[in-house]
Amino acid sequence: MSLHAAFKQLAARLEAEVLGQPQLVERLLIGLLADGHLLVEGLPGLAKTRAIRRLAALLEADFHRIQFTPDLLPADLTGSEVFRPQDGSFRFEPGPVFHNLLLADEINRAPAKVQSALLEAMAERQVTIGLATHPLPPLFLVMATQNPIEHEGTYPLPEAQLDRFLLHVRLDYPEAAVEREILRLARAEARAGLVAAAPAADERVVSQEEVFAARRAVLELHLSPDLEDYIVALVAATRAPQRWGDELSGRVRYGASPRGAIALERCARARAWLAGRDYVSPEDVQALAPDVLRHRILPSWEAEAEALTVDALVAALIERVPVP
Repeated sequence: MSLHAAFKQLAARLEAEVLGQPQLVERLLIGLLADGHLLVEGLPGLAKTRAIRRLAALLEADFHRIQFTPDLLPADLTGSEVFRPQDGSFRFEPGPVFHNLLLADEINRAPAKVQSALLEAMAERQVTIGLATHPLPPLFLVMATQNPIEHEGTYPLPEAQLDRFLLHVRLDYPEAAVEREILRLARAEARAGLVAAAPAADERVVSQEEVFAARRAVLELHLSPDLEDYIVALVAATRAPQRWGDELSGRVRYGASPRGAIALERCARARAWLAGRDYVSPEDVQALAPDVLRHRILPSWEAEAEALTVDALVAALIERVPVP
């Protein structure tokens, strides 16, 4: 089986088992190929946990879920030195972050120091405890979730920390026809006892080496200089939107950083590769711009007073920045 065929089979398996969330499935695979992390915002019950758990089962990867709570400590995430009385030494016990795929459930329920510990691990791919530095696995992906309707007792992530996420994905309810399929799937799994079953080794579709090979193939895709200029222009437009319309003047306090341009290019490449193309198109860039940029733009007070959302601002810029 070819590399692309293996990922196509992986996507098909995920879409068959995570019904009604094709965007989440695609974004998870893009994050996997672009070597980045996802912040997923959606109401409870929209298959966020199921999606990443099933992805881990279909990969040569281990999975861990950690529930973020106000009493969580950084050591509960990263691990800590444990004293051994038999020889008077300390031994490092790794925490949940030392897994290939990590679900950080309701990340905004933990205080800033815990959020920072996770985001540092995401950015540096290592954990430092005392004087020792411990590298994380080469295959490491975090999917953090947050609930958009409950704000009491939460600690919103600062904008500078949000910038560490490759994508900020927003989920919505499935359609009625899909929800009927979800009922049938849940009923069938309950009858077969599959809900709590551990993933079997023969379920795996893609190995870790194939993931790394696919990442190299993604970086080899053709991206024209004109399209590269388009990506730069689109990201630069978030910093000075007044150039693209007087009604956008004063609506942004801070735009996306160069990290946003890097993320947009990497994600567009991954989407093109998943589609079976050997080149990146403007449609790839435009399709991913909202998820790449929405958490990297800080709107002004005027924009908030006028109920001008970041998504509406990005849509306006996509419409007005000329496509090569």
